[in-house]
Amino acid sequence: MIASDEDALICDLSEFYGIYDYRALPLRIVAALYFGLSPNSRTKSRQMGLDVSLDTFLLAQAVDALHLLCWLNSKDGEKNRNRPETISDKLKYKKPVGQNGRFDSPEEFEAFRARFFTSPKEGE
Repeated sequence: MIASDEDALICDLSEFYGIYDYRALPLRIVAALYFGLSPNSRTKSRQMGLDVSLDTFLLAQAVDALHLLCWLNSKDGEKNRNRPETISDKLKYKKPVGQNGRFDSPEEFEAFRARFFTSPKEGE
């Protein structure tokens, strides 16, 4: 759990238990507190491969099922074309750039940032 997403664990422990320095506690205590977290916590959601809470993901799947049923009863569904996109697939966790969402160097951060803040070229 610590190796997979330490930042999420720190956030969950501080939010649910008020623990800001988990390293001061014995590992056995931290493990017990981790297993006591709700399924909607950040670390449990990440373990399930979700970027949102379990409740939100299940609601998205219900909407996807409704869209699919409506589509199956349409002319497009009869001809198997224009299948609706699923919302739940977009909510699955995608690991951020860098190790556990961190940047290993300032250069790596600047390269990531440059993709979003590029200045338009002259004449465009």
